Amino acid sequence: MACSKARAALAALRGDLTGDVFAPGDPGYDEARAVFNGMIDRRPAVIARCAVAADVVRAVRFGRELDLPIAVRGGGHGVAGTALGDGALVVDLRPMHRVTVDPAGEAVRIEGGATMRHLDRATQPYALATTGARSSTTGVGGFVLGGGTGWLDRAFGLAVDNLLGVELVTADAEQVHANADENPELFWALHGGGGNFGIATALTLELHELPEFSVALLLYRPHLGPDAVRAFREALLGGPGELAGAVLYLTGPPLEFVPEPLVGTRLCAALLTYPGPEPRLRTLARPLLALPHEAELVAALPYADLQCMLDSPPGRRNHWSAEYLTGLPDALADVFCARAEDMPVPTASRHLIFPQGGAIAAGPHTYPVAFRDASWAVHPFAVWADPRDDERAIGWVRQVCADVRPWSTGAVYLNFIGEEGTGRVRAGLGEGNLLRLEKVKRAYDPDNVFRFNHNIRPV
Repeated sequence: MACSKARAALAALRGDLTGDVFAPGDPGYDEARAVFNGMIDRRPAVIARCAVAADVVRAVRFGRELDLPIAVRGGGHGVAGTALGDGALVVDLRPMHRVTVDPAGEAVRIEGGATMRHLDRATQPYALATTGARSSTTGVGGFVLGGGTGWLDRAFGLAVDNLLGVELVTADAEQVHANADENPELFWALHGGGGNFGIATALTLELHELPEFSVALLLYRPHLGPDAVRAFREALLGGPGELAGAVLYLTGPPLEFVPEPLVGTRLCAALLTYPGPEPRLRTLARPLLALPHEAELVAALPYADLQCMLDSPPGRRNHWSAEYLTGLPDALADVFCARAEDMPVPTASRHLIFPQGGAIAAGPHTYPVAFRDASWAVHPFAVWADPRDDERAIGWVRQVCADVRPWSTGAVYLNFIGEEGTGRVRAGLGEGNLLRLEKVKRAYDPDNVFRFNHNIRPV
């Protein structure tokens, strides 16, 4: 940003934008470039904090005028840190977090900077919900456009299955709408193609009635993990399609129902989620309740409250990955549990195995979401504070994936992985969808301006 043209353009941007603009050396610049993953330390040329869609248009024009690559920040939650780019323009959507609920139409419009917390708290008073991420701090835009899996997906489908429309600013700084009738090819590509095609300033999602929601959370000593996985599998197979949850290893949290001696130790947890009444869930959870356990919580709970229960602290060091699986035989259950012994403890790390099926498998198979047909998934999620633990934590995630890969379908949910190479991107999008996606990319971003993502090259 040293030349006179750049300085003049930056001054004009500061004057035109409703929101704030940060450049290196400005007060607030370092805070503005901090993202969820503390391992990410990138220095953008400019951060444009946009308050309205017109700000996004103006920022993109600025970036194109100076030939800057453009990164987009919604929640800033992605493990790869694609919300930032060295020497790039960052279009920061965080001030754009308004959520407008249409209870009669069972739909919701969400601005591009909203997080799951904004969405879930807005829809809860109407006893309505849609599939959201498993963390309240996740950005809605990136989550949905990447496919979107969470506690409600077996009941309501993937997040993209509920996508009704997208308001987008393209690489030419044009505002376009995409839905089933308007720009349908772009709309198709946005069902899993992520941020490759423009900046989503707003999304419209279908809502579903959720008058009741219940959870069962049981904590076991780690050596009972294999039994807990088998009991969880039994509960899922014997229950209705909308029953969901996970078995996860974690560090015992300092919560009221956790015995004090177990706080800070390695534990195995079984979580069942159910869009229905607590007595019915208690019945469904019998295989898990029958095992010796150290603590239990079976209760009706607002869905938005569950969304906050497993939030990870921002600013820690993160490395995640995932493998999507053909099934859950006993041998795989044993491997999954054995790998938990190497999970860094005490940390905010988690080691999850969770079911697919239900409305996920019954959803549309035409979208670029290759992991839909997998029946289970393993998701090692390393979160730690000390850089000296980098090798151990990253190595644990990689070893988990290597050990369960014999049962992998080969597909992957791209929002769960970082920079793992073009082969993994292709596996996430589906080989049969690539040429079509590349043609859409060429139509809307032929210069690959939006490249800080699981990138699709224009053809």
